[in-house]
Amino acid sequence: MKGMEITSVQNPRVKAVVALQQKSAERRRTGLFVVEGRRELEHCVEMGLEVKEVFVCEEIAGETEERGPEGIAANGMVTEVTRNVYEKMAYRGGTEGVMAVVKSEGKRLEDLELRKNPLIVVVERVEKPGNLGAILRSADAAGVDAVVVCDPLTDLWNPNLIRSSIGAVFTVPCVACGSEECIEFLKAHGIQILTAQLQDSELYYDTDMRRGTAIVMGTEATGLTDVWREAADAHIRIPMLGRLDSLNVSVSAAILLYEAVRQRGGTQEG
Repeated sequence: MKGMEITSVQNPRVKAVVALQQKSAERRRTGLFVVEGRRELEHCVEMGLEVKEVFVCEEIAGETEERGPEGIAANGMVTEVTRNVYEKMAYRGGTEGVMAVVKSEGKRLEDLELRKNPLIVVVERVEKPGNLGAILRSADAAGVDAVVVCDPLTDLWNPNLIRSSIGAVFTVPCVACGSEECIEFLKAHGIQILTAQLQDSELYYDTDMRRGTAIVMGTEATGLTDVWREAADAHIRIPMLGRLDSLNVSVSAAILLYEAVRQRGGTQEG
């Protein structure tokens, strides 16, 4: 259903959206986050996330949409806003005049539905939302079972992460937890741990990734902590033939994921 049009940037609901966009503490406190863009919102609905409210600026959205905003509201209220109000609430430009407040999903490791010989990406202490978003895009493309973010320095509902993932944060099961908890889970499920590191390692394409596998990535600055190095079943590396000694973590993740896809014959059946 539609609510009254909001015309003032001082409206309490507008201020609430801005706070969710800007403050991770507010997202944690309320259990809510903001999604901008029709494609991203449709992914939310498809994955069963609860949409609380949709805000639409008709001036930006235009009249050429195949279906109106009600079609993607998923029982949430649709509120029209003026251009200046939308631009106040929006974290980024070019989002088609549609945004929504969505209830965040607190998925846990035990909630994951793993296939036979699962492929999992683990990232430890990731700090840059853009890097995590890019990893999620690669994870979606490679058909991974889950992305686990250990000891995160950014929350999964950061607007920059949602933007850089182009909605993959909704299509790929994501869990945030501690490293020790993740290691215990992987070992209990017989999933081999492959840590990406330069020291004491073998070339990634010489490592069997056809069985259940977790590819573990650290930060570009400091790499993985000792807890992961010691828990690993194997240490793997990407050959570096130039003068620099590291790739962007999201690029490294894509390379390693697609080696697993190659070894599995281009499928996720294992």
